[in-house]
Amino acid sequence: MMRKSPENLCYNRGVFVHDASSEPQTQTQAGASEVTLDPRRQEQAKAYARRRRQLFFLETGLSGLFLLAWLIFGWSAELKRWLLTWTQNDWLLVLGFGAVFGLTFQLLELPLAYYSGFVLPHRYGQSTQTFRGWVKDQLLGLALSAVFGLPILSAVYWLLRVTGEWWWLLAALGYLLFAVVMGVLAPIIILPLFNKYTLLGEEHAELTRRLTALAERAGTHVAGVFRFDMSRRTKSANAALTGLGRTRRILLGDTLLEAFTTDEIETILAHELAHHVHRDIPRGLAFSSGMMLIGLYLASLVLNWGVAVFGFEGPADIAALPLLALTLGAFGLVMMPLGNAYSRWRERLADRYALEVTHKPEAFASAFARLANQNLSDADPEAWAAFLFASHPPLRERIAAARAFAAETNTSSS
Repeated sequence: MMRKSPENLCYNRGVFVHDASSEPQTQTQAGASEVTLDPRRQEQAKAYARRRRQLFFLETGLSGLFLLAWLIFGWSAELKRWLLTWTQNDWLLVLGFGAVFGLTFQLLELPLAYYSGFVLPHRYGQSTQTFRGWVKDQLLGLALSAVFGLPILSAVYWLLRVTGEWWWLLAALGYLLFAVVMGVLAPIIILPLFNKYTLLGEEHAELTRRLTALAERAGTHVAGVFRFDMSRRTKSANAALTGLGRTRRILLGDTLLEAFTTDEIETILAHELAHHVHRDIPRGLAFSSGMMLIGLYLASLVLNWGVAVFGFEGPADIAALPLLALTLGAFGLVMMPLGNAYSRWRERLADRYALEVTHKPEAFASAFARLANQNLSDADPEAWAAFLFASHPPLRERIAAARAFAAETNTSSS
């Protein structure tokens, strides 16, 4: 299975309650209050990041061993034989195998998912989610995995049956198409299943005006500026530009709206809009599709090898699914540093755009310091951790870049 890096996972909880009004502050050149990194919060953030990385390695190792066990102990072949007593239909066989295999995998991961997604964030004071809410999210995630995952699995094995050795190329093209469709539909179908989205009201009219003007300046149409209820799950703050075409919209967490200044939010959204200006969405789709193409090609080679080693009937044998999952998961793990390096490069360019378009480097620096404090994010991770896991440049580096921009252009937030 494909693993997510611990720096990219969304965790919600904690033990140390953070009061944004008590953040360390200095005076900017214009005399305005500026948030700086909180040393106490950074100490907690480093401990939190270490624990999440430990959980990532533990979960990855257990998942790999579990997949190997399906192959070595013959569980995969036994499940296929049992399913064949119920149906000889290829489509139903794939659906049944995928459902049982996927459910057992979810059950294996459940204890770690509970600890990393519920216990740990509460222990570090980052979560506001109830246990009932967490269970609801798990069930909803499982349902979505079935709704999307099982048809995708059926399509892959249909390609394996009918196209032979070229299945990997067509599957990669299918991945690209699916990613584009989901980019369009996610804001209006998927995201509302987890959060409530409402257009900003009159109390945020100035912010709406600024962000809409930024979008127009960036040459993009947005369907609106929406507030969503992050506070139901977490004390962390976030914002995003999501969707494609007519479904593109600006999303602001209520935790962001309540704790950040208008200037700070403006610089954050300028960064998000930079990804549109720089065409990072099509670039990212091309990059991820290229990686998927390579991964699927390697998977085709491994499946051919597995026919002889494990006695599969052929690459299209559904009993080989654990081998396919293991291959793609290992490839994703090996390629994760490359993908993150690419992402950090694009994020640095987006930061520079945000500084140039807003000319508010102090607000930019303050916003990212506040994010580090509020989200309990390690602003200066170890070099190896940043190399392996970080999809964004370290926050301390981004803050320093804003300071350098201010010195370079002799500008500050006013």
